Amino acid sequence: MLLPMKRYLLVLGLLLGGGALTSCEDYLNVNDNPNNPVTSTPNFLLPGIISNGIQTQMFTSLRVPYITQYVVSRTRNSGGNDQYYFTNAQSTNTFNYSYFQSGGNIPPMIKAAQDEGSPYYVGAGKIMQAMILAHATDMLGDIPYTEAYQGGANYTPKYDTQESIYATINQLLDEGIVEMSRPASENFRALYSTSPSESGDILYKGNASRWVKMANALKARQLQHLTKKSSYDPNAVLALCAKGFTGTADDAQIQFQTAVAPLSNTTNIFGPTRANFGAATYSTNIIKYLNGTTYPGVIDPRFGIIAPTTSTGIEPGAGTTATVNLTPGSTTVTDFYASWYARDLGYFEVITYHEQKFIEAEAAFRAGKKAQALAAYREGIRAHMRKIGVGGTFSPPAVTFPTITEAQITAYLNSAAVAQSEDELDLRRIMEQKYIAMFLNPDTWSDMRRLDFDPAIYVNLVYPTNNVNPVLATKPNYKDRFPRRMLPGATEVLYNPNEIARIGGNDPDYITRPLWFDQQ
Repeated sequence: MLLPMKRYLLVLGLLLGGGALTSCEDYLNVNDNPNNPVTSTPNFLLPGIISNGIQTQMFTSLRVPYITQYVVSRTRNSGGNDQYYFTNAQSTNTFNYSYFQSGGNIPPMIKAAQDEGSPYYVGAGKIMQAMILAHATDMLGDIPYTEAYQGGANYTPKYDTQESIYATINQLLDEGIVEMSRPASENFRALYSTSPSESGDILYKGNASRWVKMANALKARQLQHLTKKSSYDPNAVLALCAKGFTGTADDAQIQFQTAVAPLSNTTNIFGPTRANFGAATYSTNIIKYLNGTTYPGVIDPRFGIIAPTTSTGIEPGAGTTATVNLTPGSTTVTDFYASWYARDLGYFEVITYHEQKFIEAEAAFRAGKKAQALAAYREGIRAHMRKIGVGGTFSPPAVTFPTITEAQITAYLNSAAVAQSEDELDLRRIMEQKYIAMFLNPDTWSDMRRLDFDPAIYVNLVYPTNNVNPVLATKPNYKDRFPRRMLPGATEVLYNPNEIARIGGNDPDYITRPLWFDQQ
């Protein structure tokens, strides 16, 4: 768990909805314990909503990077994630954090904020709700919403279609923007405070304009997912990008912190202390982009930061009996822990300025606006390099990351690895640079699905070997051999079995079925 979430342990049972609380008040209307309140002010609810909402995506990132071939298993085994075997248990945190640990507290926070006259908290709640729903539906497909968050009144909510969830996401973001655009003077309560202790907006420290930018960036991302739909409008995406992030300082991310007793699990989910990737190493897919293989002779300055320069990568499912090349002097079991993204006290990105620039680049390219596409594409590369190229030494393990200089950035931008003109720019160029810059981000899977894992775009993609899940491997069409969705969470299979059966969640080929956004 993240430090802010731990610091603000919720005083409400996360499974309890407003109706459940009301019934308790009727029954327990005597002998109230003043030290055990059943309500809270919005400033003490929002930190947990933010930290848990972001952690939803972190838990998904324990699985999806094996599908997108950022990482693979170091050992040759039968039934690994990089061979497309999954379990319901592996989806449980994605679902539970979406609904119980985070989403379940949004309706009571919004109500409390409306009652006291704090529209910024209403806006933050709606934007966080949209962010959580967007991630959940893009990973799982149909999910509950219209019957969700009712606590004991309904433990078996119906699953709404992804198409309707996408409409809800857009509406929530629009409503959130309206609330966040109000004058600060209209708020009874400050959006962020450090006295007597930190509370409120732990994401942007009370900067309402950045919430508006994030909402527009999220809207652009979701619209860009719809490139297979006849309704897709690249110019609408571009209009949203123009109102979105304006620099890396706007990035929506959470910073990990040192655990101070009695707190625990406040460090990076990718880091050595949490030890979730001890059996993983890099896929040849990502390493070939960095080490000069994809574009011969062009070494990416991010090699040594995203992955150590001793890493060679292995193919998914192949495994290795050899010792993975570790950073010199390292005692870790895997070279993965020598990555900038695996720092114990690093950060986890939800959506960033550099991602938005690649969204803009693709949308402009599809709109025929080649000059804008080229400029956005090159800015996306530059912004990502500047962000992770600040250098420094971090531990454990002790890793010193190089600094990426402006001269190195310029040299790379002028190299064969980067399109130099509008004529050279195509979807492959845009998407491979986006793939590098979004290392470990689960939304890369959304891109790969809507582009059908096209080997002409993802040129380093290697289909797994060694006992790949036969439900996928036997598909006659190459594009159908990749997973298209996660399984339903194990808790839903247990407690909401009728809905899971209705959506086909128990069917052997469930993971092969494209989501709504992934269909023509």
